[in-house]
Amino acid sequence: QVQLVESGGGLVQAGGSLRLSCAASGHTFGNYVMAWFRQAPGKDRVLVGTISRNGDFSVYADSVKGRFTISRDNAKNTMYLQMNSLKPEDTAVYYCALYNGEEYKYWGQGTQVTVSS
Repeated sequence: QVQLVESGGGLVQAGGSLRLSCAASGHTFGNYVMAWFRQAPGKDRVLVGTISRNGDFSVYADSVKGRFTISRDNAKNTMYLQMNSLKPEDTAVYYCALYNGEEYKYWGQGTQVTVSS
């Protein structure tokens, strides 16, 4: 059983930065593609970006490209989301997820990010 725990969310002013963490346990973290998703109030959960198993390749949604960076430290079983130049529209609950080759099977509980204007 995989457990994912996000942390690092909070309240920040527009233009500011936050770094989210996703700590994994219960599985060989480095064997899996990981992803960040977010869900804004009243909207569907959407993909923010993904990172390859060894961290050398990432893909981002157009809405965050150039502002957000995903990284991972497999030795620490942790993935990160560095968010810069935050906008009010980035306000959402952010989730990390593990892709097992077929689906995003494991999810964290989410961490709230609120960006004030």
